[in-house]
Amino acid sequence: MPTPPAEHDTPPTVSLFEAWWFWLKLGLISFGGPAGQIAIMHQELVEKRRWLSERRFLHALNYCMLLPGPEAQQLATYIGWLMHRTWGGVIAGGLFVLPSLFILIGLSWLYIAFGDVPLVAGIFYGIKPAVTAIVMQAAWRIGSRALQNNWLWAIAAASFVAIFALNVPFPLIVLGAALLGYLGGRLLPEQFSLGGGHGATAKSFGPALIDDNTPTPAHARFRASRLALIGAAGALLWLLPMGLLTWLYGWEGTLTQMGWFFTKAALLTFGGAYAVLPYVYQGAIGHYAWLTPTQMIDGLALGETTPGPLIMVVAFVAFVGAYVQQVFGPEQLFIAGALAATLVTWFTFLPSFLFILAGGPLVESTHGELKFTAPLTGITAAVVGVILNLALFFGYHVLWPEGFRGRFDWPSALIALAAALALFKFKRGVIEVIAACALLGLLVHMWLN
Repeated sequence: MPTPPAEHDTPPTVSLFEAWWFWLKLGLISFGGPAGQIAIMHQELVEKRRWLSERRFLHALNYCMLLPGPEAQQLATYIGWLMHRTWGGVIAGGLFVLPSLFILIGLSWLYIAFGDVPLVAGIFYGIKPAVTAIVMQAAWRIGSRALQNNWLWAIAAASFVAIFALNVPFPLIVLGAALLGYLGGRLLPEQFSLGGGHGATAKSFGPALIDDNTPTPAHARFRASRLALIGAAGALLWLLPMGLLTWLYGWEGTLTQMGWFFTKAALLTFGGAYAVLPYVYQGAIGHYAWLTPTQMIDGLALGETTPGPLIMVVAFVAFVGAYVQQVFGPEQLFIAGALAATLVTWFTFLPSFLFILAGGPLVESTHGELKFTAPLTGITAAVVGVILNLALFFGYHVLWPEGFRGRFDWPSALIALAAALALFKFKRGVIEVIAACALLGLLVHMWLN
């Protein structure tokens, strides 16, 4: 672990190997869903290591919030690309996903082959309330940075009401916030500049390696030829595996249909994992019958309690579908499941890399222009309300697992309270909290059963 730079010193240049080691570590500890993962990245990259400034971090985050797909993974890809060119982005985004893929393949096999495992059930029992507290902390952390005036507070409150009470689709919330931000930038520029008006500026943690006024690196400047090259490479990387699957198994083959279905999921759904889950649920269960509703819920629990993006639940869906349908016959069940999980991960995340590598140069050219940054400032404010809704969603399902008319799960409530105190009051790390809550959950589960 490198020593953090002194408060007034510019951090030393970061080698690709140092970055590789950091992204691998992040991929192994990135629990808590997108909000928790973004909070970890902010704490490590902006506050401690100072690889980039607060404003550059928020500017990249705002762009990733606009895209379909997992925003935390895309943010990691963006930062890796900004620092170390294309390979840096591929390494950062890939290591954000690969540990989760390997873990989920193993857990999916244990789940489908051996059924309920009391040890795993107990660990899950403790981690779920911890994740609730982590998401709540993330809402507070992002809100304390982004909501610098009453206008931005109003956008956050409106987005919460829209998604919680009115069930407004997330894309409409994003578009509405962007429109309000655009109008605010025109009519009240001081309120919608980065920093939020009233003389406020983005908080500084000291000089950063990529600071507010650091010139855009040469590789991050827009070139039409580079955009065309990335587009062609992306098309080829999709067509080759899809063509091979179609040739081997036909268009209606299970693996081919999985690749096509999750490509559509990656491109057509906005708002992160919880926005795409209803689409996956309807297709995987209702249309294709790859798994049962109970298995889908269990898979979501696995996704919530493993590192990496929550959308990695698609790997569980693919593993179970190929395993149960015996795609390669009864003697190669694990191989069928593992290959299906890997293929689906490829088709789900390929668009995310292309969005960053193709769109990054355009975004970098706008980080000082209010007409571009004001809509993104509005989106960031709206996201605070959406994350708060997510925390309440977690809390409801953890504390009332059978619904409001069912029993109140007081052991989970105590674990959630303990996790919140550890995070907010005692400033403990996310991994420490998750490990302690997993142990508490195992003890409680053994006692109750």
